[in-house]
Amino acid sequence: MILIEIIMAIIFGILTGIISGITPGIHINMISLIVLSISKVIIEQFQLNIIIIGVYIIVVGVTHTFLDALPSIFLGAPDENTILGVLPGHRYLLHGNGLMAVKLFTIGSFFGLVMGIILFPILYLITKYSYEGLEKYFVIILIASVIFMLWRDNKKLWAITVFTLSGVLGLAVFSVNMKDPLFPLLSGLFGISTLIISINDNNHIPKQNHETYTKLEVKKTFLSLIAGNISAFIVSTFPGLSSSIAAVISVQFFKDLGDKGFMILMGCIGTSSFVLSLVALYTVNKARNGAVIVISKLIPEITLNVVIIFLVSALIAGAVSVYLALWFGKIFSRIISKVNYKILVISIIAFVTTLVLVLTSWTGLLVLITSTAIGLIPGIVKVQRTQSMACLIVPVIIYLL
Repeated sequence: MILIEIIMAIIFGILTGIISGITPGIHINMISLIVLSISKVIIEQFQLNIIIIGVYIIVVGVTHTFLDALPSIFLGAPDENTILGVLPGHRYLLHGNGLMAVKLFTIGSFFGLVMGIILFPILYLITKYSYEGLEKYFVIILIASVIFMLWRDNKKLWAITVFTLSGVLGLAVFSVNMKDPLFPLLSGLFGISTLIISINDNNHIPKQNHETYTKLEVKKTFLSLIAGNISAFIVSTFPGLSSSIAAVISVQFFKDLGDKGFMILMGCIGTSSFVLSLVALYTVNKARNGAVIVISKLIPEITLNVVIIFLVSALIAGAVSVYLALWFGKIFSRIISKVNYKILVISIIAFVTTLVLVLTSWTGLLVLITSTAIGLIPGIVKVQRTQSMACLIVPVIIYLL
């Protein structure tokens, strides 16, 4: 009976993950909180084992991490896991290779998931015996990465300016009691600002290529997956970090991955970090993302059998999501080239602005306008857009200190 319930949870989880993944503004944390609020009613009404709810949340999360690349690449509407993929993804799109970007992201997501599951026992031992020691030094690693990131930029004064403005904005936003502060903050810094610069350059979306074969360099692909899983482990183990912060750190140590390697890296981190967050939950009883926090509240004691059920469910969801991501990617790529680019961009900006106003009120709209203004600077003065990641990095450093 429980096997049938698990299968149904996987099916419904995949369907929910499709909706959340391809719809800008819907985050897995939002869905998890809704599930938590109605979980008692669901369990009593359908006589479900509480583990089934956990399986559903895991599957939604995994499916979401595969499909959330689509609005990022085709619409320039990123979420926390895909913000750094906006620029290379948009560049692929404007060269007629939007579907290739989806493929690269999907490759990273699936093989990152598989590698993360394989490494799970090793990471369990590392976390169990080294967590307290590593936690003390992580802030030093983060600060060193920031210094290196600023030093590498050719226009150091502008880089410091963008970093400082973004960091101050991040501190201000997180100090205000605002619902879903990341949505307007990241949409402005990385989404709308990119679209405004793109439309100002009179870009248009060409007919998209649909080749089934994408040539990869084995060394760069392997390095991207290794870097992605190391970053995913860091994100899932230490407090306050996001996938994009981990990507920033990875890029400092794993150089010359190229756009292909970077897209694989982003896909790998997003999916693997979600799954590997179970390591910290199982080992040191620490939940590092909203979905896993909800699972920890629903299931007070996470046993090895429960972890195995979650990992198997995640692997099934990942395998299905590969086909879903490619299928939806083909649909997006066929439609996107038939739309007037300027009208599309204006429509996306209007949609995101309306969504910000609805979800976060006038405070969020002010954040969106401010973050967009700061987000325009890197594109105008030609500094690395990763400097805008200070909006997350600076609050995390202050938190850890």
